[in-house]
Amino acid sequence: MTYRPMNNRKLKEMAKLLRYYILISTTKAGSGHPTSSLSAVELMTALLFDGHFKFDAGNPKNPNNDRLIFSKGHASPLFYSLWAIASGLEEKDLLTLRQFNSPLEGHPTMAFPYTEAATGSLGQGLSVGAGMALNAKYLDNLPYKTYVLLGDSEMAEGSVWEAIEFAAYYKLDNLIGIIDVNRLGQRGETKYGHNLKEYTKRIKAFGWETIEVDGHNLEKVSRAFKKANKIKNKPTMIIAKTIKGKGVSFIEDKNGWHGKTLSEDLLKKALEELGAIKKVKVALKLPKSAKPKKYTPRAINNFDSNKADKVATRKAYGTGLVKAHQVYPNIIALDAEVSNSTGAETFKAVYPNRFFEMFIAEQNMVGVAIGLSARGKIPFVSTFSAFFSRAHDQIRMSQYSNSNIKFVGSHCGVSIGEDGSSQMGLEDIAMFRSINNSVVLYPSDAVSTEKLVMAAAKHKGLVYIRTTRQDTPILYKNKEDFKIGGSKALRKSENDSVAVIGAGITLHEALSAYEELKAKGINIRVIDLFSIKPLDEKTLLETAKQTKAIITVEDHYAEGGLGEAVKSALAGQTTPVYSLSVNKMPKSGKMAELLDYEEISKDAIVKKVMEVLKR
Repeated sequence: MTYRPMNNRKLKEMAKLLRYYILISTTKAGSGHPTSSLSAVELMTALLFDGHFKFDAGNPKNPNNDRLIFSKGHASPLFYSLWAIASGLEEKDLLTLRQFNSPLEGHPTMAFPYTEAATGSLGQGLSVGAGMALNAKYLDNLPYKTYVLLGDSEMAEGSVWEAIEFAAYYKLDNLIGIIDVNRLGQRGETKYGHNLKEYTKRIKAFGWETIEVDGHNLEKVSRAFKKANKIKNKPTMIIAKTIKGKGVSFIEDKNGWHGKTLSEDLLKKALEELGAIKKVKVALKLPKSAKPKKYTPRAINNFDSNKADKVATRKAYGTGLVKAHQVYPNIIALDAEVSNSTGAETFKAVYPNRFFEMFIAEQNMVGVAIGLSARGKIPFVSTFSAFFSRAHDQIRMSQYSNSNIKFVGSHCGVSIGEDGSSQMGLEDIAMFRSINNSVVLYPSDAVSTEKLVMAAAKHKGLVYIRTTRQDTPILYKNKEDFKIGGSKALRKSENDSVAVIGAGITLHEALSAYEELKAKGINIRVIDLFSIKPLDEKTLLETAKQTKAIITVEDHYAEGGLGEAVKSALAGQTTPVYSLSVNKMPKSGKMAELLDYEEISKDAIVKKVMEVLKR
């Protein structure tokens, strides 16, 4: 098929066909959001079928394709219906909506080939779109535009405003948002109802171009897209007044219809209102052919962080990232205004054009990383480990987009000292372990950090690397190999009575405990469990058979941490496992004071070993 321009009459036929598909698919499914889909029909009709949206439907992976993200993912019946007109998707496929094994899930996922990113948790799509737009403008130098359909209810989410501020700062004139202001949310009227001026003045204040429009007037909507595509040096938001349930008179602008479908009888009545339907397939306007900008990182020789006796793993992260970038040039670094603490500033200094300052807006940072990942980049995202918790929903959603993101959390645990409890990441291991197929790494020295950064870059999928604030001794030689799913026995003999397993700061405490116990004639095995997920189960099982007991020590809460991971792996063994972890309410103080207070210090380890042996 070849794209042919449409007059207003033909566009209205497309809108009518979309409404037909929305209604029959949701009634057949018995669930879904037809009214939220109906309100945006003219907006999407004008965008896709009046030549603004350029897309090769036969090749959804074409890097020049414009991008369309339904941030209001519950409008998926509309999203799928668009592709029933513009691609090989058939009406019979639409009738599998929400069925088991159907790619047409309740909210868009990667099972459907035209989905750019999984959506449905409201407030996230604009950040993802900003990541894609950032990629086109600053990295690949490609002409594609990114369009994001937003609902008026989700405009209450703070992450949306983080994205709005970010997009204006980076002058993303290739990003066009569309707010479907249909007035009604799930339980009644939205914050501003149909008052478009309230949205306009807020968004304009952030530095965006704004266009108010009647969202059901195809000619005006098309003119709005035409204008938006000419705006330079700032993003554009089209703010459209629409009617929820538009096209079906008895549900139009009626409260109580959110997430409800028509019965068979009401569907029949609605289809009679629509009138005759012309079922057609149409071609979208093809994108221009362009190639992504070529990029080869400049070589950096003799770049070594391991010359000192002690190096903080957070600093080694930056050095490791520089080294990894030379092997994996698609690495992009994002940081939440703490790069001088996380170590990311080292990468920024060497490769400034592959580093983006995200400021203190962690939710948007993760969303942008999802967008960059979708365009083939490998984002390394860094901040204090504690602050990833506020972006947990975005992190959770990233798994459903098959994102290839590496998260790096510094300043973890009570060992950060005087900054106090608000800065202590004590839940991060549990949070990242809970993500399906995630990898959780916890290096204890500079060598292992650099090697694990390289391993993370190589691995396809979500990886979390936990780094430490304090300078710690170098434990390994540069030739040492570190693999995801591995561990290292730093102290081991045939006479080990107890095994002590740690990572990060507690591994160094365990090594100190080893020396004190050895002076007393007691041998303990010390294991660096640098891969907390997946675990080195083979070594753990071997250790359980060769020692009388296992003690885990971690600068993290007990729930979901290293200790629980080890106990789970050894659940079928008779060897007892004891866990030392943070259990008291933390406070400010010196690192040694806090480690003693929480009973995860050298002295606490020695005490626990002696208790275990007495038993």
